[in-house]
Amino acid sequence: MKRRDFLTATAVGAAVSLTGCHRPEEKNDDTKRRRRGKKTTLKLATSWPAHFPIMGTAVDRFAARCAEMSGGTLEIKVYPKNILVPAMQVFDACSAAQIDAFHSGVYYWKGKNPAFSIFGGMPLGLLSEEMITWFKFGGGYDLWRELYAKFNLYPLIGGTTGPQMGGWFKKEIRTLNDLKGLKMRIPGLGGEVMKKLGVNPVLLPPGEIYTALERGTIDATEWVGPALDKMMGFYKVAPYYYTGWHEPGSILELTFNKARWEKLSAEHRAIIEAAAEEMTATMLQEFRYRNARTLATFPKNVQIKNFPDDFYPAAQTALAEVLEEQSAHSKDFAKVLDSYRAFYALNKPYDDISTKRLLQIRSMT
Repeated sequence: MKRRDFLTATAVGAAVSLTGCHRPEEKNDDTKRRRRGKKTTLKLATSWPAHFPIMGTAVDRFAARCAEMSGGTLEIKVYPKNILVPAMQVFDACSAAQIDAFHSGVYYWKGKNPAFSIFGGMPLGLLSEEMITWFKFGGGYDLWRELYAKFNLYPLIGGTTGPQMGGWFKKEIRTLNDLKGLKMRIPGLGGEVMKKLGVNPVLLPPGEIYTALERGTIDATEWVGPALDKMMGFYKVAPYYYTGWHEPGSILELTFNKARWEKLSAEHRAIIEAAAEEMTATMLQEFRYRNARTLATFPKNVQIKNFPDDFYPAAQTALAEVLEEQSAHSKDFAKVLDSYRAFYALNKPYDDISTKRLLQIRSMT
């Protein structure tokens, strides 16, 4: 073969080879969408009003991120409280497959199983970062999903608030005796502890709290922290604002009907999990930022207080009694508590020489 013919043949062969290896360009979005799979639409109900700051808007962003990451093949329609189902019935509705998913607080469902209270957070216990670590690495997720599976549910962490405040009171609490007979909106294990201390705990959805406080149906309420508490207007009728102890790391849930979850494609499940992780991190950061900013804007009538010195040892004793009683009556509660305590014991020595010590040093400066 002549040199010129050889070079020509080589060039043609290379062109053919490159053409065979070249990946055709996607011509339009429809082609991309077909490659990702058929469109899936999920109905998600919340326990919050429409676009409720931080918690509600986090769900809105979560839905938008799922659509964005899936190229439009995963649509999550968000329904605020009372649109499809009442705020406190989202658990049952999802369990019965009337909706595909919900966003709410885990401890609201302690009547279904007392162990659920622990997944929502422990009074005087783990902070948000520590709670998430227990779920992901200490066995918390496995236990949560095992117990929720009995209700045909599959849970994910759907945000966290960071440390919450101890509540708004119409009257100043100077001694433990001042708590006796008070009606207070407070859920979860914190409510059980307060009950031991003489308080009558009440569970109310967000939209009913202010009216109940204003009309005297309740004497006090906890909610979240400065940003949302100011928005709710509690300071107008209850000026004594107490520092927190009962929800140091409250966990919110993004829970799916289990059968529906298992029918989702692996890609859509992965997208939901990634978007939920993002929502959790962003919510915690937003709570910290907005709480810090709002604290400085409270009107002068707001008095920030610590509970009296005799409150904290009494609360610790009451908590121990609650945990012992719940464990005696529920094997599930005892099992989850054992896991929680094992992680707490593992984590505490390191936390004492790292975070705790650093905060002590920082407070000196």
